[in-house]
Amino acid sequence: MPVTVSENMSFFSLIANASILVQLVMIALLGMSLVSWWYIFLKREVFKDAFRSANAFESYFASVNDPGSLYQHVRASKSRGALDRIFESALREFTKLQQQSAMSLPTLMDGTRRAMNAQYQRELDRLEMHLSFLATVGSVSPYVGLFGTVWGIMNAFRGLANVGQATLAQVAPGIAEALVATAMGLFAAIPAVLAYNRYVRDIERLTARYESGMDEISNLLQRSVTVS
Repeated sequence: MPVTVSENMSFFSLIANASILVQLVMIALLGMSLVSWWYIFLKREVFKDAFRSANAFESYFASVNDPGSLYQHVRASKSRGALDRIFESALREFTKLQQQSAMSLPTLMDGTRRAMNAQYQRELDRLEMHLSFLATVGSVSPYVGLFGTVWGIMNAFRGLANVGQATLAQVAPGIAEALVATAMGLFAAIPAVLAYNRYVRDIERLTARYESGMDEISNLLQRSVTVS
């Protein structure tokens, strides 16, 4: 009986007829792909909010000359971002240190800078959250799929060991079943790698803006001391 695509070579038939181990590999790859897509869309919204809040903070910062006005704006903002939180931590530490007697300006600004750096690191941790999973899926999925393919091909050739004369119709289904695992591994890996690279570039852009914002906040606070 000739092998027909409709009966033996359809995508779902190949999965259903694969060995248990290959099916487990496919299930694992499908789960990794679904979770990675969840994180891709989740991080997409996180970065959209990060850029939007950075734009809003920088736009208002350019129009103020004193920390008090900026603080009132930050407190009234409905969607505070990383720069807003960095400024709040800086102003909080700056005010606390200013209340201490015999505090020199360099010491005052050094303490303020440390407070900003601590908040800056927390913001970076928030941006980098779940990116390691995308990197892992992108690097591991092809090898997991390849393992399923190798195992499936081994099973296919073991099944042909007792056949006197192997034909293409006998070999093709087993090899096709095995290659589905490789295809699923690539399907899981490619979006994860693309998203990971995109988000790493976004983090680099945001960190440059955060570092510039920290310098400008330091200058603003230092000018307020000099003026007073």
